[in-house]
Amino acid sequence: MTPLRAAQLIALDRRHVWHPFTPMRDWCEPGHAPLILVSGHGAMLRDTAGREYIDGNSSIWTNIHGHNHPAINQAIRAQLDQVAHTSFLGFTNPPAVELARELVDIAAPDVLTRVFFSDDGSTAIEVAIKMALQYFQLIGQPGRTRFAAFANGYHGDTLGAASLGGISLFHDRFSPHHFPVEHLSSLADLETLPNPDTIAAVVIEPLIQGAAGMRPWPSGLLASVRRWCDSYGVLLVADEVMTGFGRTGTMFAFQQEDAVPDFLALAKGLTGGFLPLAATLTTESIFQAFHGETFYYGHSYCGNQLGCAAALASLRIFDEDAILAQLQPKIAQLTERLKRLRANPHVRDIRQTGFIAGIELGAPGGAPLDPAQRTGAQVCLAARRHGLLTRPILDTIVLMLPLCATPMQIDQACDAVEMAIAEVLSS
Repeated sequence: MTPLRAAQLIALDRRHVWHPFTPMRDWCEPGHAPLILVSGHGAMLRDTAGREYIDGNSSIWTNIHGHNHPAINQAIRAQLDQVAHTSFLGFTNPPAVELARELVDIAAPDVLTRVFFSDDGSTAIEVAIKMALQYFQLIGQPGRTRFAAFANGYHGDTLGAASLGGISLFHDRFSPHHFPVEHLSSLADLETLPNPDTIAAVVIEPLIQGAAGMRPWPSGLLASVRRWCDSYGVLLVADEVMTGFGRTGTMFAFQQEDAVPDFLALAKGLTGGFLPLAATLTTESIFQAFHGETFYYGHSYCGNQLGCAAALASLRIFDEDAILAQLQPKIAQLTERLKRLRANPHVRDIRQTGFIAGIELGAPGGAPLDPAQRTGAQVCLAARRHGLLTRPILDTIVLMLPLCATPMQIDQACDAVEMAIAEVLSS
């Protein structure tokens, strides 16, 4: 088949494709020029016109070691020569077994000993929710049916995971179909929660909430939540779909407060950002409660060999290239570089945890901007002209570069944001 030209691709896209989290009326306007990405290398992406851009949000928070990494490419090719996928329902395969062992070893080998594979972050949370409910049924506590989660949290878009979410823009329209959840604003809310003996689990994004606009938790909150759960026999679910695999400066965010959860949900960066794959880690005691019972949950592509092969290669890169040690000076550089942006009168706040940053825009004097103006989206569009691709969360500009980003690329990304803000907001 002859490759289509860019204009043909755009016309066909407008005719047939429905994009996620995208205002399609604006997308289909004749004056809008969709960006068609065709290749990438390291932290850079290239479009059909040959223009290059820094991948400023790691392709929606997924890419870890950069695009086209030779070790991950080779691992996928080698597995493809064997088999691409076989059922994991009543069967097993070498890459999935090896990956389960590696995940246990790098997370909390004395506590999190079992791994359940699924497809994406939302399904990793669904696994934890259903496992928790069935676990309490099996151990004779069927009254534990309630869940607690935090305001402004985001845990996925499937109905179960969305029930836990606390962002009105994403969740309110579907709320009649959600199961009831106790939404908390603070640790104090948790500590005064009535009838804790009916709570099955507390769900939290450790250290920082992502879709809330990159909002860090107070230091020590996660450890306090862990202690509360222990006091009342409640399970703790750590949603590390965004924060896992080095984003916060450690392999997993929970490790910074030594607050090992009962369920650890992983996805996004699990395969280095190359293929869809998720994992839910849990404890031996939870697993043993299911002895003689079946957990009736699973997807067609659970334990997919190509995804597991990519994930194994990504974990080897962490080890062989000492990625976490190399990341520390990059985090320090990003911190220093963001200080210059803090002085900008149109920057209301800058929030950073490790290699994750959110730059919130505002009016001079600190007032928020009118959301209807979609200023964040305009700034991101302007940043594209300066070689940076990212997406806003309302009026918060997200910077979450691949961990492989060079010092020069960190500076260039911050420069692009600074110039874009000046173009859009300077009077």
